[in-house]
Amino acid sequence: NMNSKSKLVKKGKIGVFDSGFGGLSILKHIVKKLPEYDYLYFGASARAQYGEKSHATILKFTKEALVFMFNSGCEIVVLACNSASSEALREIQQKFLPKYFPDKKVLGVIIPTVEKVLEERQNKKIAVLATNATVRTGTFVKEIQKRKPQVFVNQVACPLLVPLVESGKEKSKEAEVAVRDYLSCLKKEKIDALILGCTHYEFLSSVIKKNIGKKVKVFSEGSIVAVKFKDYLKRHIEIEEKLSKKGKVEFFITKPSSEFDIFGSKFFGSQIHADNVKLSNVPQKKTI
Repeated sequence: NMNSKSKLVKKGKIGVFDSGFGGLSILKHIVKKLPEYDYLYFGASARAQYGEKSHATILKFTKEALVFMFNSGCEIVVLACNSASSEALREIQQKFLPKYFPDKKVLGVIIPTVEKVLEERQNKKIAVLATNATVRTGTFVKEIQKRKPQVFVNQVACPLLVPLVESGKEKSKEAEVAVRDYLSCLKKEKIDALILGCTHYEFLSSVIKKNIGKKVKVFSEGSIVAVKFKDYLKRHIEIEEKLSKKGKVEFFITKPSSEFDIFGSKFFGSQIHADNVKLSNVPQKKTI
């Protein structure tokens, strides 16, 4: 019966997941590009700093977050966390989704960023600033060299930067000193491009640009991911058709925090309020 079908309300949301605030920079850019859709942002803030955690832990946390997000109506989720993208994405796409959520999609932030940087042919020497977890997996290096083996890639682990951003110190002297320190090893390498391989680093981009010099092009993930995501929806009409368009954005975090609303509003660029969710209450399939 055709009539009953047309009455179905499309309830699909676009999900954006991160371990904390950083992903708000990705969300901000996507919402700016595609304002009509409905969004659910989930910050697993009680478990923040995925960049310092083990592979097994990151994978487990990411799966639990996805169960919550899919159960809350998300059709497609962007892992706006480089640590989750590098540590968990493959396994989620190859094993977890086919088994539990075959009609849902999960995308990462690393591959779109790599593709964009390599589109510019002059980029022969690339450096990546990232967390310990992302550097440990070498995902940026692998993805770049898979596409262009002749490109030189160097990665620098920057464990101090996320805590600085998450405590609102991105404009501080401390941040300046830390950035200068991390960039010092790149100075003599004459790199063409610098990838900010963690969503939090966008908030340090002015300090980073000032210290790396004018010759180096700095790539921040937010705007890149937004453009590629828009393109993805154009190519995947079967997903796009499930999405609702009320222009609504919801925020959830895993620990009560007035801080999240304050910093989050700064990162997102407008006032936000996050509701609380305990992942331990999420119905888990025992085998996940």
